Amino acid sequence: MKRYEELRQGESGAWLSIIAYIFLSALKLVIGYLFFSQALVADGFNNASDIIISIAVLIGLRISQKPPDHDHPYGHFRAEHIAALFAAVLMAAIGIQVLIEASSSLLNPEAIVAPSLVAAWVAIFSSIIMLLVYRYNKKLATRINSQALMAAAKDNKADALVSLGACIGIIAAHFRLGWIDSITAFVIGLLICYTAWTIFRDATHALTDGFDDSSLSAYKKTIADLEHVQSLKTMKARQVGSAIHADVTIEVKSTLTVKDSHEIADEIESLLSQKHGIDHTSVHIEPQEDE
Repeated sequence: MKRYEELRQGESGAWLSIIAYIFLSALKLVIGYLFFSQALVADGFNNASDIIISIAVLIGLRISQKPPDHDHPYGHFRAEHIAALFAAVLMAAIGIQVLIEASSSLLNPEAIVAPSLVAAWVAIFSSIIMLLVYRYNKKLATRINSQALMAAAKDNKADALVSLGACIGIIAAHFRLGWIDSITAFVIGLLICYTAWTIFRDATHALTDGFDDSSLSAYKKTIADLEHVQSLKTMKARQVGSAIHADVTIEVKSTLTVKDSHEIADEIESLLSQKHGIDHTSVHIEPQEDE
């Protein structure tokens, strides 16, 4: 199945993120502690939490590739959402820890030591690396139409911006404005918590079959434009992992044969798949009521 092959291709992006985050988090934590930069340490913890996110994406992609079985007749695509929930909780815990440490430093300004510019160079290097990872993952996610990998790509971009912000804070703190380094660490902690919240929000929205109603407009137009569709009565959709499932009810002329109606249903399924990437469509056909 094409969708399973695309999910396998998406694993390369998850592995790239994992390797980059392991290297950068270790580098930032070591340099941050050695050269007294709380902003860089906070950024290191941020990357450590991103390792969890990338592993969750990888696990979700792996489980989602399992074909339907007697317990899961619709497949295992929701595994991506469950993994994201797990990652969100761990991310929030790391973000709270960063906030506590930054707050402690702000309440004890005499203990703040001006960081070395070595930490700033590390932050700039990290920002460049994450921008390159972001570009690779965004391109791959677009090609295979993976929302999970696209979310990981957006996280890569956010991390590049966080590292850039950390660099600015470190430079300012180096010139005897040490409190700016602590404030930067506090802001990074808030960003980690906010990212955890957005991942949790999106995952729970999908798991409860939430779907943006505005996204249905293009789908409805594709169906309504078909020649033999007299009216589109209802259309619903839901996100299942990186796949979209849709339920459609249309009216056709009562004089059409069963074969003709079946061909219309096949055409709707094919068009929604080709134009909008909808993996599964269930079409219910009703005869048009006589006026």
